[in-house]
Amino acid sequence: MPAMLPTILIIAFLSLPLAAQDPVPLPQDEIPAMFLSKTPPEGLPKVIPHPTGTPPTPARAQLGRRLFFDPILSIDRKVSCASCHDPRFGFSRPEALPRGVNGKTAARNAPTLLNRAFGKFNSWDGRAATLEKQVLLPIENPLEMDLPLETALSRLKNEPSYATEFAQAFDKGLNRTNLARALSLFIRTLTLGNSPVDRFRSGEVTAMTPSERAGFWIYESKGRCWRCHSGPNFTDESFHNTGVGALDKTPQEGRQAITYNLHDRGRFKTPTLRGLTFTAPYMHDGSLTTLEQVVAFYRRGGTPNTHVDPVLKPLDLDDNDAANLVAFLKSLSATPPAKKDPTQGR
Repeated sequence: MPAMLPTILIIAFLSLPLAAQDPVPLPQDEIPAMFLSKTPPEGLPKVIPHPTGTPPTPARAQLGRRLFFDPILSIDRKVSCASCHDPRFGFSRPEALPRGVNGKTAARNAPTLLNRAFGKFNSWDGRAATLEKQVLLPIENPLEMDLPLETALSRLKNEPSYATEFAQAFDKGLNRTNLARALSLFIRTLTLGNSPVDRFRSGEVTAMTPSERAGFWIYESKGRCWRCHSGPNFTDESFHNTGVGALDKTPQEGRQAITYNLHDRGRFKTPTLRGLTFTAPYMHDGSLTTLEQVVAFYRRGGTPNTHVDPVLKPLDLDDNDAANLVAFLKSLSATPPAKKDPTQGR
């Protein structure tokens, strides 16, 4: 990892207030400390990847954070990226379908942005192969921010402070490419790891409770969770049809809308299992509100439909197994308790 990254994180996360023009209350420009690791935490790759030719710098990190929390990028100046990806909810939202501009509702649940630096595809149907492509989509989406990119760029150019910050951050200043680079750089710094599972894997045998360890065994064996939720971010970054949203055995379009391949009918991207205690509700439509419901869904083999994934079968789990599996899933969100200062209490 570049030596400059700790400085980037300190500046990007700790120094920037909300834009002064904010006309409505928005999430506080604060990020929980557990998402502020100066380097990728235990369990994740040791280096945050960045596109070739776009190295992170303090000016770019600061600019990306400011843009993320600023509603200037929405047509009514009331919705920011943080409105749907709120730090208080693991950079997601607690509604099934988040609200966009003018009371509109997004088509799908807002997925977490944590660890997206390590992702392969973005959006539930994988329409964006890079974060740089993904971050611009909500701005123009009529259900989300509904602002043409050219209008967004004009607004930013008319704000002297933005014109200055872009000029300081990028050789070519403010343009579409650098707007995408700034936003995606900020998202690449959002990480979650160092859970009891990660510490258990690294040899700290007491990091997990007996119930969490039992759930871990189920995840790796008869639960078959690892088939789709694999790798350091507990997702294969691929697409599967589990029947979520299917009606009368007819699946939603899903990945097929992008590939035009009938084989991809009803397939949606596998979400990470990290951060689940922050990011309810679950699934691409936000239809399941608890982890207990999620486990029950997979115990019965999902929802039958014409294109259900062949790896999906009913699970032979009893109620105790299900409870342990939920405990394991929750443990992927936990971080170590703060160490007690030995000088206190004397």
